[in-house]
Amino acid sequence: MASFRSSLGFSALLPGFLLLFPTGGFTQRPADGVPPQKKEVLLGTIAQGLGVGHVQPEQIDNEFSRRVYALYLKHLDGSKRFLLQPDVKQLQRYETGIDDEIRQGKHEFLDLSTKLIDQRVQEAQVLYRELLQQPFEFSANETFETDPDKLTFPADAAARRDRWRRLLKYQTMQRVSELMDEQSRQQTKSLAATKAKPSDATLSAPVRTPAQLEADARKQVLKYYDEFFSDLRQTDEADRLAEFANTVANTFDPHSEYFAPKDKTNFDLALTGRLEGTGAQLGEKDGQIVVAYLVPGSASYRQGELKAGDVILRVGQGAAEPVAVEGLRMDKVVQMIRGKKGTEVRLTVKKPDASTKVISIIRDVVVLEETYAQSAVINDGGKKIGYILLPSFYADFNHNGGRNSADDVKAELQKLKKENVQGVVLDLRFNGGGSLQDAAEMAGLFVANGPMVQVKSRQGAADLVSDPDPKVQYDGPLAVLVNKYSASASEILAGAIQDYKRGVIVGNTTYGKGTVQRIFELDDIMNPALANLKPFGSLKMTVQKYYRITGSSTQFKGVTPDIPVPDAYSALADGEQDTDYPLKWDEITPAQFKPWAAAPNVEKLAAASRQRVAGSPSFRLLTDAVQGMVKRQKVTQVSLNLAAYRAEQQEAHAAAEKFKQTQQAAPTLEVAPLLAAATTTPADTTADSRATRFVKPLRKDLTLREAVAVIQDQL
Repeated sequence: MASFRSSLGFSALLPGFLLLFPTGGFTQRPADGVPPQKKEVLLGTIAQGLGVGHVQPEQIDNEFSRRVYALYLKHLDGSKRFLLQPDVKQLQRYETGIDDEIRQGKHEFLDLSTKLIDQRVQEAQVLYRELLQQPFEFSANETFETDPDKLTFPADAAARRDRWRRLLKYQTMQRVSELMDEQSRQQTKSLAATKAKPSDATLSAPVRTPAQLEADARKQVLKYYDEFFSDLRQTDEADRLAEFANTVANTFDPHSEYFAPKDKTNFDLALTGRLEGTGAQLGEKDGQIVVAYLVPGSASYRQGELKAGDVILRVGQGAAEPVAVEGLRMDKVVQMIRGKKGTEVRLTVKKPDASTKVISIIRDVVVLEETYAQSAVINDGGKKIGYILLPSFYADFNHNGGRNSADDVKAELQKLKKENVQGVVLDLRFNGGGSLQDAAEMAGLFVANGPMVQVKSRQGAADLVSDPDPKVQYDGPLAVLVNKYSASASEILAGAIQDYKRGVIVGNTTYGKGTVQRIFELDDIMNPALANLKPFGSLKMTVQKYYRITGSSTQFKGVTPDIPVPDAYSALADGEQDTDYPLKWDEITPAQFKPWAAAPNVEKLAAASRQRVAGSPSFRLLTDAVQGMVKRQKVTQVSLNLAAYRAEQQEAHAAAEKFKQTQQAAPTLEVAPLLAAATTTPADTTADSRATRFVKPLRKDLTLREAVAVIQDQL
């Protein structure tokens, strides 16, 4: 997330806010539950605060009520496993009345939904235990729908029972299939060892029968649901209030959020970038735990198999039996994946193409050097092309002698100029953003001083963020690589380069996040008379939007590349457009700027690239593989016939392996890192291994190869 430092306080956003609520008549906190007055104050504060301070506020009206109703129902029972249609019909009475309730200090919808979901959870707890007592039979040709959006709520208890039966059967079948694969691997490994050197230690384990495998799988599912419902039972009235308050914030835009006090602590911890563990930052989507971002230099980043967008199904500690995590509380899953350096965590993940994979990661500290900008020289056809990887934008906001990305990229450019490179590729793929000012200064390395981005609050004119340095650090051919995971500050930099016509943007349309958030501590602005109701938590609010110097927002649409190049990630990844209630694209008055005099002929370069990509066997194989992945991703109804399911999985794994082989068969780029030049010790093996990790994936990178070809077209 790109940052924008502002002195604007919450009291400035909400004048007279401390006088909003009465100063007396509040009852003491009950022994159990949440005081009704706290619900009134919290929900009213959030709704009014967002209505006044949000960059693009919603009217608190019937349409707002419909949005809150629909989203809270999704948060409450997104899997549609608990509530029945009669329950939903009861709740639907409030569909257009939530706005009135918030204004009047009522919370009947929240209280009724809490009562209904608690009742249905208790019933489901009895149901799963009963269903898991009997073995499942996997030869019938029935199916299970994995996408809740394609389902309606069960009509009655019988329909809910059938849904749970299919769900439990599906999850048991998944584990049976995995146990079969594991048993097969153990037998193969044991037989190979016995062949080489017979001994008692290498004899294969007893082969379990299908019935034994099914019983073991059912025990695993039972253990998971025991844990799952144990967590659900810990969900109290305060948790429901926090979820509802967060839903109210989410209806303004997906980046506005409410944090209960304990959730704010977890959020702060996530922002610090923990230096020990896997380095995988997690998100939640439709009840599933999804890898949102990999910290550069972390254990998962260096291991290379875990990717943003992977859904985590199970977590195993070393050789211990893995634990299913779907539906578990986020903080619990995070605790399971965290751990000390040197310990192993095994993640069973579902890839975007629907294949599953077990990934072993040895927890480690983040290699800080790998979070910073790095460069290399690509030798191609007798020409030297510079390459700079920027994993994220970073800055020393507190001026404690730390590093910032603009200075580091400037230093890498100087190194490349000494190598006499004839063009530069700047790689912003998978760069989720960071410091806004650094993005503006970095754009200024390639163009003379001028505006780089506009930042606009709800009221008043847009502020221009400019690069004050008139010096151009590099004036040769430039290509900027982006993909669906390039967001926020990455989009600002790519947009500025494109608007100044300074270089060519290559890759795929970016994520589309063009907003700025600030966090407000609610306790700081509450009337002192409400002290007995504290703590109230925090509100993260979208207060500004980014606009390119052309006046076009990066929000929602992202940055469209000049030269689109197919890749394996962007076609399967979600963007801002895929979130609930994203702010729409808009535009403001353009800033005054002077485009680059020696602008590249984008149309000519794009035509040459299209011809090259169309004639490339590697890109044809890649395109076929991606189309197959997209097709499999759209198939959400799975067979509950074990043989058919295993055939589908084998097909997915075969396709994934073919894609991997496609990448390996690609022509090899000759890449030499410049990391070694900066080391002080010739025998620095750590730096050597870091250099190897850095360049290894680049040598078979089809998109990078095409960017190099685009540079070559300009020489």
